Amino acid sequence: MAATDHYSALIYAMVLVSAADGKMTDAELMAIGDIVRKFPIFRGFDQENLIAVAQQCTRVLNTNGNGLQAVLKLIHEGLPERLRETAYACAVEVAAVDDRINREEARVLELIRDELRIDRLASAAIEHSAQVRHMTS
Repeated sequence: MAATDHYSALIYAMVLVSAADGKMTDAELMAIGDIVRKFPIFRGFDQENLIAVAQQCTRVLNTNGNGLQAVLKLIHEGLPERLRETAYACAVEVAAVDDRINREEARVLELIRDELRIDRLASAAIEHSAQVRHMTS
């Protein structure tokens, strides 16, 4: 299993939450693409590599019985501490794009939060911010 850089770790977090319920929706895939194009943290990332990184994450997820734990570990190892909340925010953005965070996505977000040791108050603020941004009438 290859170590990830911070770009890959951020993308892995988004792919992980998108795949949580067994289906990656078009809206989620578009959100991942938008985040990679627009968030400043991805300025040095070659966007041509997005699909390859996402596929690499999917391969790790589908390996033996512990793919989820393997991806969580790669996310943790690929991120400096200062980017852990950023990774969580990216994952929450993807989960919130479908107007509601389902049970499976909430569970994966919890696993990411725990793996990255995100403070509960900080995670609540990140989640609330995403919900407000994606609010419809």
